[in-house]
Amino acid sequence: MPVLSDGTVTLRAHVPDDLDALVEMANDPLMGRWTSTPQPQTRAMSEEFVFGVIRRGWEDGTHRGWAIEAVDETGRSRYAGNVDVRGSVLSDIGYALHPWARGRGLMVRAVRLAVDWALSEGGSEIVHWRAHVGNEASLRVAHRTGFTLHAPIPGVLLEKGRVVDAWTGSIQFGDLPLPRTRWAESTVIEGDRVRLRPFRDDDVPRVVEACSDPVTRHWLAGLPSPYTAETARGYLADCVWLAARGAKATWAVADAHTDQLLANIAVMDMLGIAPDHAEIGYWAHPDARGRGVMTEAVDLVTAHAFDPDGLDRRRLSLYAASGNGPSNAIPRRLGFRHVGTQRQAERLGDGSLDDLEAYELLRDAD
Repeated sequence: MPVLSDGTVTLRAHVPDDLDALVEMANDPLMGRWTSTPQPQTRAMSEEFVFGVIRRGWEDGTHRGWAIEAVDETGRSRYAGNVDVRGSVLSDIGYALHPWARGRGLMVRAVRLAVDWALSEGGSEIVHWRAHVGNEASLRVAHRTGFTLHAPIPGVLLEKGRVVDAWTGSIQFGDLPLPRTRWAESTVIEGDRVRLRPFRDDDVPRVVEACSDPVTRHWLAGLPSPYTAETARGYLADCVWLAARGAKATWAVADAHTDQLLANIAVMDMLGIAPDHAEIGYWAHPDARGRGVMTEAVDLVTAHAFDPDGLDRRRLSLYAASGNGPSNAIPRRLGFRHVGTQRQAERLGDGSLDDLEAYELLRDAD
């Protein structure tokens, strides 16, 4: 087993002193949620994995696994997690960090070391990455280490007796270990009455309420029915995936004082024919309507979208069904120009067709 290091992170063989921390990591709730690691994990199970499965894997070339070592906040060098490259020609990678080591950029370093070795010395022609849909931490590591993100695949993982959808990606020899797309971050933006921030799990009930509301469903006919908590989580996971691809930035519009979710707003279609164009879309929770929430949110997002240090767009478009007076009032109020009407272009919730009003705003407009 080669020892690999970049001066901050070292990949090495597991040693008996790692076992206590390994068991702690294996029993962490996030490991239970996102990986196939059996829980509750015993010391004997962890011992068999690192001194049985991994050792045999190095001998036959089927499972090259390392312990990750790094310095903690006290200055002590200690076990931080695992990274594994499974398979010798068509390979896949798995990784996990102990809770103390998360949020420090250590896994990005560890994955770069492991992938570089696998492609240059380990006989791998390609390394595949797969993670449960929704595992944003794993996606961010894959994104930062140069994996090409492909497409979510339904039912590709079988873990703990359940079929799981997966995000997927791959990296090959010659690929730079750097992001291949710009992540469309949901940067926190503070306004007078609202705060734009990333969505959280505790927003799900309010998303369900908003997307189950008859008025919302009338103007957004494509919403699934029934709209459940699982539907909402799937939508939020899709927003994260599209952000990683650089296609869409999505914000929760929250009350500036209570942080309660009030609305949803997105800058989307950022990978269209025009690379500096995007479209704004939004919906509001029923109890947030008529309060100027959406107008302020669109104003904030527009400024961020045009900012060269933000999304760096040159042109923004916005569409609203002709009969949706409040939605049409927002772009008119904020200086968007009405540029046309698409006749009978919008299917409504009752099955009827409405005209679709088109608005645009240019960054350099007078």
